Amino acid sequence: MTGDRDVDFAPTAATYFRDLQARICAAFEAFEPTARFAERRWNKPEGHRLQGGGESRLMRGDVFEKVGVNVSHVWGEFSPQARSQIAGAQESGGRFVATGISLVAHMRNPYVPIVHMNLRYLRTSRAWFGGGSDLTPTFPFDEDTAEFHAALRGACDSYRPDAYDEFKAWCDRYFYLPHRQEPRGVGGIFFDDLAGSSQEADFAFVKAVGEAFLRVYPPIVKRRKDMPYDEEARERLLIKRGRYVEFNLVYDRGTKFGFSTDADPEAYLMSLPPLAKW
Repeated sequence: MTGDRDVDFAPTAATYFRDLQARICAAFEAFEPTARFAERRWNKPEGHRLQGGGESRLMRGDVFEKVGVNVSHVWGEFSPQARSQIAGAQESGGRFVATGISLVAHMRNPYVPIVHMNLRYLRTSRAWFGGGSDLTPTFPFDEDTAEFHAALRGACDSYRPDAYDEFKAWCDRYFYLPHRQEPRGVGGIFFDDLAGSSQEADFAFVKAVGEAFLRVYPPIVKRRKDMPYDEEARERLLIKRGRYVEFNLVYDRGTKFGFSTDADPEAYLMSLPPLAKW
C-alpha cells in the first residue's frame, strides 16, 4: 500500500483506543454497586482473509442495562463486494488496516439518555480518521443537550474554527431515519474521511473527542440515574430503542463495515439493546 500518510499509524491509534476503553469502563463501573464489565477477546484464525482481533467489554447492571465498549485492530482484505464501498479499497486491491473504539450504552432509567461514541482509523490506499458521538434521550433535557454539545464543540474548536458547525450538521443528516422522518436523537458530531494536512492534528482531534465524551457523559448519568419513573416512561424508552435498532441495522456505517470485513458479529452488533418494542 502506498500513500502520503504514515502507513504505521494504526498501532499508535490502537494504543490510545485501548487506554480510552479502560478509562471509560472504569468510569461506568463506578456507578454500579456490583456489576462489572466482562471481557472477551477475539481473533481470526490463521489463513482467514481478516487478521488481528479485538477486545469486547460488556456490562449489564442496575444503571447500565447494557453497555458495550469495544476495541479492534484488524487488517486483511475486503470482500470483492465491499471494495467499491470503501474509499481507496479498489486501488489497494482490497487490502486494509483498521482500528477503532465503539461504544453504545442503553440505560435502565428512561431519563438517562442512550449514548453512542465511535472513533476509528482506516487505511486502504489512503488513510483517514472517522467517528463522532451522539445523544439519544427518550425524554430530552435542555441542560443535558447543551452540556453534551458544548463538550463536543470544545473538541472541534481545538481542531479548526468551522469544525463544530460542519460535523454537527453532518451528524444531523446522518443520524436521521428517513422512513420515520425523524432524527434519532438530539445529535452531536459525526465525521468521516478525515485526512487533513497533518495526520498528527487529525489524531489530536480524535483524541479530543474521546476525552470530551469521557468528561461530559458520566455527569449526565449521575444527574438522571436516580430520577423516579413509571411504567409509561419505561414503555416510551423501549419504543425509542426500537427506533435505535432500525437505524443501526439499516443505515449505520459501522454495522455495515463489520459485516463487510467478516469480523466478530457480537462486536459489531453490540449496539443493539437488550429489550426493545415496536
